[in-house]
Amino acid sequence: MKTVITGRVRLLGDNVNTDINCSNKYMAGRDDTYIAQHAFEQVAPGFASILKAGDIIVAGRNFGINSSREQAVRVIRMMGVAAVVARSFGRQFYRNAINNGLPLIECDTGGIAGGDEITIDLAAGRVTQAQGTVQHVKPLPHEILAVLSSGGLIPFLEQHPDWKLV
Repeated sequence: MKTVITGRVRLLGDNVNTDINCSNKYMAGRDDTYIAQHAFEQVAPGFASILKAGDIIVAGRNFGINSSREQAVRVIRMMGVAAVVARSFGRQFYRNAINNGLPLIECDTGGIAGGDEITIDLAAGRVTQAQGTVQHVKPLPHEILAVLSSGGLIPFLEQHPDWKLV
């Protein structure tokens, strides 16, 4: 995984919970591919059909609140989302995203519009809009970057069998 990600913004609002992108009404007897085709349609009809691989979801406060299901992150990854930028995240969702190799950045998203192109530098802690506006955010720790670059926690541990918690 690259530590610098550039992509087109797909905008969502505040309080987008895990039931919005991974709705129970689509889960019964269905696989993640089917669910991904309907993700977020309760708050943004047609969202899945306009999303392209490499796009970046930008949202407001409390993205990913609600349940702790990892399927919500898997569906977002399956959709080809490169990263999610939001004012804040549900803590369980944040951890599930890191564990599953999905980069997340918390910052003020007020000046970012749908369709904009942004560049995220995970290591330097910068979110740069195409018109040059730069937001400085806390860089992701080296350990989290290592997990993300491995594709998630399980692949990281498989690649580093001697790694120990300190």
